[in-house]
Amino acid sequence: MSTAQQFQSVAAEEKAYLAALEEELSYFFAQQKTILESISPESLPLLESIQQLSTGGKRLRALLAYWGNRSAGGDANSPEIIRCGAAIELFQSAALIHDDIIDRSDTRRGAPAVHRRFQAQHTQQNWRTDSETFGISSAIITGDLCLSWSEQMFNTIGEKAQGLSQGRAIFDLMRTEVMAGQYLDILGEVVNTEKNSAAITRSRNVLRFKSAKYSCEHPLVLGAALALSARVDAPAPLLQNLSQFGLPLGEAFQMRDDVLGVFGESAITGKPTGDDLREGKRTLLIALTQQKAEPALWKKLDSALGNQDLTETDIVELQNIIIDCGALASLEAEIEKIGQHVISSLEAMPIEETPRLALENIVARLLHRAS
Repeated sequence: MSTAQQFQSVAAEEKAYLAALEEELSYFFAQQKTILESISPESLPLLESIQQLSTGGKRLRALLAYWGNRSAGGDANSPEIIRCGAAIELFQSAALIHDDIIDRSDTRRGAPAVHRRFQAQHTQQNWRTDSETFGISSAIITGDLCLSWSEQMFNTIGEKAQGLSQGRAIFDLMRTEVMAGQYLDILGEVVNTEKNSAAITRSRNVLRFKSAKYSCEHPLVLGAALALSARVDAPAPLLQNLSQFGLPLGEAFQMRDDVLGVFGESAITGKPTGDDLREGKRTLLIALTQQKAEPALWKKLDSALGNQDLTETDIVELQNIIIDCGALASLEAEIEKIGQHVISSLEAMPIEETPRLALENIVARLLHRAS
């Protein structure tokens, strides 16, 4: 098969899988609509908010689960990996809903964040009490419901699925790590850290456990685990190989996300330029700036972090501090180094050419993206 044909094969598989995933989610949402309507039609905005957020997006985690499954010899039409992908996507939506509340974000994917959506509903209906409190409270409930649905979807994989026990352990660990990582993230915004080494350590922990593991490593290994035990000829270290490939990929993916959170164009990212600065995110990029910038310039940036009223001029000034001290260049160099490592890991992995090419494409998309 020529390279062009291999690319076509990858694209066709991904298209078919994503179509099946959308169909599974649509069917699931239709079931939940019936249940919510039987409770009260007034509860339907919960479903509508989840549906809107869960529609579209890159489907990165589901695709990684799929290609992890295919790397381990899984069937392209396996209902188990479709439901697994749907469960991961629902978990992602739940995490985003709560993350936007914590970060006080107004938008998500170019649309109002869920808590802002409910806040607007309150304002439009001229309801009593405080609209912001209603918005946050409703979004917390929505995120909890979405998390519950993620668990419900995963349970539909069924006890007879190969590798389910191992997959369940990965799925459960993934959720615990994300919640702990989320706490470490908000902790980093409030603690008084004098030593830069502590700031860098904390930011790397957040990067790893809040994002990297559940964005790349766990979906890959989870997908493979659902297929691996069905193969009598499966390479023994494949799960470990996928883990060693997926974790650094996820870390570089989050590093790129952190760069975009400060320098990304709002028309492409769907969030205001410099949003991470207004939200006060203590990312690795910021920790590197603390390490490299002149004390007076670092103090200026540090005092500005978390200021929701930063103007575009303020953002540009803070961006220049990050650039001029070399923090941005240092992080870009680390992303490049990790990219070379994950490609080498992928080349050494004992998998077929189609999933290898698919994962290679995903690496390129993740590390060189603009949104």
